[in-house]
Amino acid sequence: MNTPISASNPARTSEEASLAAQYQQILRNNDRGGYTVPSARLYPFQWNWDAAINAVGWQTFDEPRAWQEVELLLSGQWDNGLVPSIVFHKPADSYFPGPKEWGGSHLSPPTTSISQPPLLATMVRKMYERSRTGEADQHIRTIVPQLMAWHRWWYRDRDPENTGLVVSYHPWETGSDNSPAWDAALAAVPAATRAYQRRDTGVVDASMRPHKAEYDRFVYLLDFFRECKFDARKIYDECPLRIVDFALNAILLRANVDLAHLCDVLGLADEAQELRGWHARGCIAIDRLWSTPLGRHVSLDTRSGQRLEQKTHAAFLAWYGQVFTGDADTQKSAILLQHLDAHVDASLFSLTSTHPSEPGWDPRRYWRGAVWPHINWLVAEGLAECGHAAQAQRLRTDCLRLIQQSGPFEYFCPNTGEGLGGPDFSWTAAIALILFETQKTQQP
Repeated sequence: MNTPISASNPARTSEEASLAAQYQQILRNNDRGGYTVPSARLYPFQWNWDAAINAVGWQTFDEPRAWQEVELLLSGQWDNGLVPSIVFHKPADSYFPGPKEWGGSHLSPPTTSISQPPLLATMVRKMYERSRTGEADQHIRTIVPQLMAWHRWWYRDRDPENTGLVVSYHPWETGSDNSPAWDAALAAVPAATRAYQRRDTGVVDASMRPHKAEYDRFVYLLDFFRECKFDARKIYDECPLRIVDFALNAILLRANVDLAHLCDVLGLADEAQELRGWHARGCIAIDRLWSTPLGRHVSLDTRSGQRLEQKTHAAFLAWYGQVFTGDADTQKSAILLQHLDAHVDASLFSLTSTHPSEPGWDPRRYWRGAVWPHINWLVAEGLAECGHAAQAQRLRTDCLRLIQQSGPFEYFCPNTGEGLGGPDFSWTAAIALILFETQKTQQP
């Protein structure tokens, strides 16, 4: 087994520098003129939460290019505030579904009609605080109002009943596309009967991708949105899939805190107060998702009213989302920490997207059991901020070990470390660069 790279180990600095240069080159190779594709053949466009992470990776060696990543993502923002999951800056026929399928081909640039986990405000705050130039203030003056419009979209269109928690209508919006957590809710969605041609299984082995039965329902939902003409109220009332994803809500709650800080910087007092109000209300609401028998938060199918209790990575984003806010939550945090340790111990490499004990677990198939580096990083960030340094370091070390051993793939097998999905993956390279920077700041 390879020794994890450490910036505090002088014998490893030359190897780290060589690897950093390789990861920088991956971002450059995947650059399409100001935006980064995740993987050249598999994902030929700009993805929302990928772009947020890629921007932080770019900043480690090219700050102007980092800000360009954010600004080009936001160029696809809808008038209602939605920041879409994909921005189709340039045509490509190697990906399905494209802008015509989504009903967004008339837009400039074309986009999808759903969003993705809202990491961007948190990443922009990181970029602002790490900025090495005098241009960051100018950038956030433009970006913060756009982010504010996006957060307002979440709470207006995705929480029309003012519960404090937002809903998702498509598994792709959660980022955890084919997670076993969605199996029961997805089973209630009709399967598309029209013909369509997937492209993903022509690029990577089908054993790494969602099954056709899942894809049939993914396609039904995007057709449903288009047929509803993207009417927010109609979709809320009639969409056959409507879930409160704990992970997405935790990410949004954290983003509210970070965006409020940026509003403070700009003197936007009313906006900062609005954001902190959403966070406070959301923390109260999300506490209702706590499962005492499971010792963790779970997601909710708001159509059936059933809790989605599969053991996935999602619960461990509680620290990142800053949802433990008072003395009463101290015990819950301690319980969850025990579950994290057990989850990490359940495989050779951590953190698996689904616990190996789950019936739907599959170590090679996308979100049904593989290890995703960006999840390891986000969970580690939250752990470190809440004082759980040992657990945070374990995840960071595992993450770098995987990337070092197998290369910057999209995701990894938790038993062997085999790289899976797209090769030369942008956010994996970006996370390695970010972790190198983290090690430097922690060096005595």
